[in-house]
Amino acid sequence: MVQALFIHQNFPGQYRHLAPVIAARPGARVIGLGERENISLPGVTHIRYPEPQGAGDKTHHYLRPMEAAVRRAQNVARALVDLRGKGFRPDIICCHPGWGEGMFLPDIFPNAKLLHYCEFHFTTSGGDVGFNPAQKVELDEAARTRLLNLPQTPALEAMDWGVSPTYFQRGRFPEVFRRKISVVHEGVNSEVATPAGAHHLKLPNGSVIKRGDEVITYVSRNLEPYRGFDVFMRALPEILARRPQAQVVLVGGEARGYGEKPADGRSWKEHLLEELGDKLDLSRLHFTGRIPHPALLALFRVSRAHVYLTYPYVLSWSMIEAMGCEALVIGSATPPVQEVIEHGVNGLLVPFYDTAALAETVVQALAKPDQYEPIRKAARRTLLERYDLQSICLPQQIKLFDAVLEGRAGDSVIPAA
Repeated sequence: MVQALFIHQNFPGQYRHLAPVIAARPGARVIGLGERENISLPGVTHIRYPEPQGAGDKTHHYLRPMEAAVRRAQNVARALVDLRGKGFRPDIICCHPGWGEGMFLPDIFPNAKLLHYCEFHFTTSGGDVGFNPAQKVELDEAARTRLLNLPQTPALEAMDWGVSPTYFQRGRFPEVFRRKISVVHEGVNSEVATPAGAHHLKLPNGSVIKRGDEVITYVSRNLEPYRGFDVFMRALPEILARRPQAQVVLVGGEARGYGEKPADGRSWKEHLLEELGDKLDLSRLHFTGRIPHPALLALFRVSRAHVYLTYPYVLSWSMIEAMGCEALVIGSATPPVQEVIEHGVNGLLVPFYDTAALAETVVQALAKPDQYEPIRKAARRTLLERYDLQSICLPQQIKLFDAVLEGRAGDSVIPAA
């Protein structure tokens, strides 16, 4: 009868599927802890910790993320001490330590096994920092970047085992941690991300797009340079000029996201629309904001060319969902994408900053859709063979969970190499 604790700032996060499976075991008690409200998962007791106060105004700017993380860790600790006082003793804790939640776990539950989600380790080269050629990584930026790892370091030192979703992300961590990290993706539900389903979508202006239309899609949680929004926008004048029937659907919010806002403080959408001005036919650009998941999947089914660009950073679930819907993904030739997509086999790749190559690739995809049908089919096979939730990823997650729970090294079931 296992007692399990899942901790994630945005619970359920990557534990959406695993936590209910564990909760369904006879006699199991499963608690999910996070900052969000009104979370409901079958069999899982959800507890919310208060949103922590951020760093003080006088805190050294290198240390602001660390101070904010310590405050978060304190709120988590208070919630866990309260649980301990009520008799809860987890056998295993699964935690995303990136925001500091994992700092004090061994001090509260010293006998619990620790299985941590190792999402990203920051360095001054080979990842997001310094990728933009316009960004010079001077000593001040390098020092700030190095200390971004402080909030998760105590958790990494204490963990029994870790899990990363891609080999690229695992490879970011120092060897002392990497040797205890297995690669298991969260998984995509192939019965949901499927070409079968709605093949039309109503746009904000009231028009309806459907399969067979010349639709270009771009999806990101936020419209920002980390996801190539600026590159995509700068490629659009050429694309729209050469394909007069093309419609462009852009999904995403206008918040700051992972990187910085433009120097003037506006959103990147506002900044790029002003920069490009009358080079764009705005009647053919459709900004939807964030949309419900069923609508997103319908959009992927309609898409004739789906553009996914990213810095060397965390890979978005949406790219693999698009592949599952048999969208033709035109991705950036950057490490996380290249791990999934082989150019000309299950997708197309272009250099991240090459707007001319992106425009030409999109134009060809719009002009010759039948030519790319085998690639679309291969994209779905990639999901089924490597990232399917029910047949591959969730069973691997369960095996890893059980191995750590039983005191075995994670590589006894999922190799760490």
